[in-house]
Amino acid sequence: MSTNKLWGGRFEASGSQAIDQFGASISFDQLMAQEDLEGSLAHVQMLKDTEIIPTDDADQIIAGLHRLQKQLAAGKLHFTSTNEDIHMNLEAILTEEIGPVAGKLHTARSRNDQVATDFHLYLKKRLPLIIQTLKDFQTVLVQKAEQNVETIMPGYTHLQHAQPISYGHYLMAYFYMLQRDVERFEFNQQHTNLSPLGAAALAGTTFPIDRQQTAVTLGFAQPYPNSLDAVSDRDFALEFLSNAAILMVHLSRMCEEVILWSTYEFNYLELSDQYSTGSSIMPQKKNPDMAELIRGKSGRVFGNLMGLLTVMKSLPLAYNKDMQEDKEGTFDTVKTIIPCLKIMTGMIKTATVKTANMEKATTKDLSNATELADYLAVKGLPFRQAHAIVGQLVLEGIKTGVTLQQIPLTKYQEIMPEIGADVYQDLQAKTAVERRQSLGGTSFEQVRQQIQNAKTILQKD
Repeated sequence: MSTNKLWGGRFEASGSQAIDQFGASISFDQLMAQEDLEGSLAHVQMLKDTEIIPTDDADQIIAGLHRLQKQLAAGKLHFTSTNEDIHMNLEAILTEEIGPVAGKLHTARSRNDQVATDFHLYLKKRLPLIIQTLKDFQTVLVQKAEQNVETIMPGYTHLQHAQPISYGHYLMAYFYMLQRDVERFEFNQQHTNLSPLGAAALAGTTFPIDRQQTAVTLGFAQPYPNSLDAVSDRDFALEFLSNAAILMVHLSRMCEEVILWSTYEFNYLELSDQYSTGSSIMPQKKNPDMAELIRGKSGRVFGNLMGLLTVMKSLPLAYNKDMQEDKEGTFDTVKTIIPCLKIMTGMIKTATVKTANMEKATTKDLSNATELADYLAVKGLPFRQAHAIVGQLVLEGIKTGVTLQQIPLTKYQEIMPEIGADVYQDLQAKTAVERRQSLGGTSFEQVRQQIQNAKTILQKD
C-alpha cells in the first residue's frame, strides 16, 4: 500500500490512524497559521525576486496565500491530523486552491526552518503585548502607592512584625520587581528577533536564496548566522518560559499577601466584589479566588519551563521530533500570564486599603524596638549593648503586656539618664517611618522619590 503523504515518496505504507494522530501537531500548532502564511509569503516573494521560480508561478502562489489569509480570518480554514502540522495542512489547502504549482512554494525550504520561523514570529508578536500588560500593572501600582505614601503598616520578616513601613513603599517594591520582569522580556526580544528562514533542513540550500530579504520582510533584525543553530535553537523559548516563571513568582508572592491581608485576622485589604467569590453553603464568605487562582497558575508556568528544559536536554543537533513538544507549553504560558496580569491589575486597582487597621497594627506591637536601640546608640551607648537592653525590655513587655511606648520615663532613665521625653516621639510608628531617609528607604520623601523615578521609567518606555 502506498502513502499519500507530502513526504511519502520513499514510503510504501502509511501508519495507522492512531499513529497519524500521535505524531500530528495540528491540534496546537494551528495557532501559528497566520505566522506560517506570513513566512510563506516572504519566502515566495524572495523566490520570485531571485528568479528561483518563474514570476507567473510566484504570483499564483502569492495570490493563493492571500486568499488563504482571508479564509483564515473568516474562520473558514479546516485542518486535519492526516496532514500532521500547520505547514502541510496549509500547503495541501493551497494546492486545492491553485493546483500543483503550489508545490513550488517549498523550494529551498524545509519544515525545520519553517516551523522555527513560525515559532519566532509567534513569540515576537506577543512579547510586546506582554510587556505592555506588565507596564499597565506597574502604572496601577504607582497610582496606588501615590495614594498611600503616608499609610503606615507593619513591615514583615519571617511573617513577623519587623519595622513599620509605608504601604506605598511596599507597593513600590513590586513595581521594581516587575521592572526587572519588563527588562527580561525586552532582552528576550533580541533572541526572538532572529530569522531561521533559509536554513532549510540543517545545512542551508544550493539555491541562491536571499536570507536577508526574508528577514527584513518578516521584520527580523537579522538571519541566524549558522544554519544548524537556526533550526535547533529553542533558547528564545526557554528564555521566555524562564522569564514568565520569575514573573509568576512575583505575582504569586503578592497574591499570598493579598490573601492573608484580606482575612478577618489581618483586615488590611478588602477586595472588590468583582474580584471575589462566595460560598455555596456559607453566606458570609467572600473568597479571594482570583488571587488564589493566580497563585495556583504559577505551578503550570513552572511546569512548562521544566518541560521544555527536559525536552531540550541531551538533544543532538539538529532537528529532532522531540522538539514538537516545544510549543504547547509556550502557547499555554502566553495564554496564562496575560490574563493573570490583567486580573492582578484590576484586583489591586479596586481593592480597598484599610488604612486605619494597618496603622493600628503598628501601635500595640513591638516593631519600634529598633527605634529604641537606635535612640540609645545616638545617646552614646554601643549598638550591641543597646540591642541587648531593648531585647530585655521587649521580653518583659511580652510577659506583662506593656509596649515600649507605655514604659514610664523614670524607668528609661534608670537604664540611661540621658533618655528624655523625646523618646516617645521616636517610638511612634510614623516617626520611625519618616526617619528612614536612606536611599531607597521607607520615609515619605524617599517613597515619593521612588514614585517619581517610576513615572520617569514608564514615560521613557
